[in-house]
Amino acid sequence: MTDYSELRNKKVIAVCCGSMPSDAEKKLAYETGREVAKAGAILVCGGLGGSMEEACRGANEEGGITIGILPTYEKDTANDYVDIVIPTGLSHARNTLVVSSADGVIGVGGSWGTLSELSIAIPLGKIVVSLDGWNPESKYAKKPGIKVAETPEEAVRLALGM
Repeated sequence: MTDYSELRNKKVIAVCCGSMPSDAEKKLAYETGREVAKAGAILVCGGLGGSMEEACRGANEEGGITIGILPTYEKDTANDYVDIVIPTGLSHARNTLVVSSADGVIGVGGSWGTLSELSIAIPLGKIVVSLDGWNPESKYAKKPGIKVAETPEEAVRLALGM
C-alpha cells in the first residue's frame, strides 16, 4: 500500500482566477502555478480552463500536484493539468470549497468569480493575496484583508506566510 501521509502536511495554495483571462493574466497564472510547485505546496483551483488551466499547467511542469474542485458533476470538464478532480455540481458555490481547502489564497486578475473567492477567504482567516487584481484599499475596509503582490513569486511567499 502506498503511504501518502506526507501529503497531509503539505501547504495548499488556492489560485483563484478567471475562465476568460487576458494574455497577461494567463501568463501570471502560469508563473504563479510554477511558484506554488517550486515552494512544495499543492495547488487547488476551480479546475476549468483559462487562467485555472494555466496555473495547473505551470504547477505540473514544475512537478507539483494540482486539485480541481469543479462546478459540474462531470470529471471530463476538468482541464488536462488537474491531477485530482473533485466534481461537485455546486456551480459557483464550489468557490467556498476551493478557498476553505487552502492555507493561503492568491487571486490572479479581476474577475467577479475571483472577487467572490477572495471575499469568502477573508472571514475564514485565510492569508489572501491579490496579484494584478482587486485593490483592497477602500473606505469600507475596516481592516486590511488582502495583501498585494507585484510578482507571482512574491504572491506565493505571502500566501505561505513568509
